[in-house]
Amino acid sequence: MEKRGNSQYDGIALIADPIHGYISFTVPYHEVNREATEKDLIDSLWMQRSRQIYQLQSAIWVYPSAEHSRFQHMLGTMHVAGRFARQLYTSLKATTGGCPSFPYIEELLRVTALLHDIGHGPFGHFFDDNFLDQFGINHEDLGQRIIVGDLGGIIKKIRRSPGGKFEKGEELDPSQIAFLIKKDKKKENSKHPVWLRFLQPLLSGIYTVDNLDYVLRDSYMCGVAIGPVDLERLIHYTFFTKDGLTLHKAGGSALNMFLNARLYLYSNVYYHRTTRAIDLHLKELFGDTMRLIFPYNPIKRLDKYIFLTDWSLLEEVRKWGSSRNSGMRRLGSEWARILRRDVKWKMAFDTILSIKEFEKGRAIIDQIDLESRIRGMLPKRLKDLPFKVDMATQDPRPVNPLIMGERQVHIYNPSTKVVSRGALREYFDYIPAKIVQCRVFTQNHNHDAELARIVEEVLEDGVSSIKTNV
Repeated sequence: MEKRGNSQYDGIALIADPIHGYISFTVPYHEVNREATEKDLIDSLWMQRSRQIYQLQSAIWVYPSAEHSRFQHMLGTMHVAGRFARQLYTSLKATTGGCPSFPYIEELLRVTALLHDIGHGPFGHFFDDNFLDQFGINHEDLGQRIIVGDLGGIIKKIRRSPGGKFEKGEELDPSQIAFLIKKDKKKENSKHPVWLRFLQPLLSGIYTVDNLDYVLRDSYMCGVAIGPVDLERLIHYTFFTKDGLTLHKAGGSALNMFLNARLYLYSNVYYHRTTRAIDLHLKELFGDTMRLIFPYNPIKRLDKYIFLTDWSLLEEVRKWGSSRNSGMRRLGSEWARILRRDVKWKMAFDTILSIKEFEKGRAIIDQIDLESRIRGMLPKRLKDLPFKVDMATQDPRPVNPLIMGERQVHIYNPSTKVVSRGALREYFDYIPAKIVQCRVFTQNHNHDAELARIVEEVLEDGVSSIKTNV
C-alpha cells in the first residue's frame, strides 16, 4: 500500500461552505498512531452538539431559511481566523517579543475561533440572559471550562496547522484559548505575554473573526440584503504596530461599511418585531421550563449540559401538553403556541431611540420606568390592559474610540506615518453610539392608537435622545 505522507493533499481536507467557498481543516496523516488534528475537535461530542443549537434563536420562526446552526458559524469563524493569521503574523512577530512560530499562532487563532461558541446552550444569548445569569455565568465561562477540561487533551496533542508543523517544543495551551474567548473587562492581562494580548481584539473588538462571519452568514441565510462587507479589504489592511491592532487608513471605508451592515442586521433580523415578541413569550415560560428540564448549575454538571440543546428542549416540551402534571400541561400549552407560531404579543408602538454621543447628565429612560409611566397615564378603563415594553439595545460602535481597552483599534495614516486612536472618529461620525429599539406590545390591536399616543407623550417628556430612522 502506498504511503500518503508525502502527498500534498495529505493531512488537509475541505468543507464546502456557502459563505467562504471551501473551509480547510487538518486531518491525520496516518491511519495508525494517529495524531490529534482539527478533525478531532470538529468530531468531538461538544462540537457535534452545536449542530443542534440554532444560530439565530427565535428568528427561526421569522425567517424560514434561518435554520443554520452554531456549528456552521464556528467553522466559518475558524476560516476567517486563519486568514487573519496569515496576514498578521509578520507584523505580530516584528512588534512583540517571544512570539511563537507561524503555525502555532495560526492554529491558536483557528482553534480559538472554532471553539469560541462551544459553551452556548439552547436559544443562545437568550439562554445566557434568562438562565445562566442566575448563576453569575455566561456561555463564555462554560466555554472556558469545556476548553480547559473536556477538550484540553485533544488541544494539547495538536502539533500543526494548515500552514505547517509547530516548532520543536511548542504545544497549544488551552488556557491561552480560554483567555482569548472571554470578553471580560475585569480580567487580568499582565500575566499573559504581549503577543497573546495583542490578539485579543480579533476575538472581542469592533471587527472580529466572529462578527465578520456571522454578519455575512446570518444575512445570507435569512435572505436579508445588507450593505457590502469587504472582508478581503479589512483583512488586507489590518496589521500590528507597537500600539496593538492597527487598521491602515485605506481600510477605513471597509470598516465603516461593515459597521453599518452589522447595524442593519441587528435592526432587521436580531431585533425584528416578531422575534422580540416571541422572546417576550419565551421569558414567561423559560424559568419554569428549565427548572423541570435542567435543575442544575451547568458549570457543575457539564456531563449533563452536553446533552442540552435546542433539539432536546423542544422535543421534551412537545410532550407536556398531555402530561398529568397540571404545571407541565400549562407550560406545554404555551410552548405549543410558540411552536405553531401563534404569536401572543402584538406590536402596538415602535420607535428607534438614538444617542450618537452620551451627554453628561442625560440618559435614555429605562424599560421599568417607561412601563410604569405608561401605566400611570392610561385611562381608567384601560388600567388593567396587558402590555409589555421591550427595549432592545445595540451599541453599533464604541462610545469613545479613544478608550476601548482590550478592544482598541488604531489607525495608521500613510501620509503622516502616524498611528493614532483619534483617527477612528471620522469613521464613526455617522454611526450612532447607541441604538434602542423601543417597542410596546399588547395581546391585540384594539387600543394601538391610544397606547401609541401615550407612549409618544411619555418619550417626548422623558427621553433625552434623538428619534431617528437609522
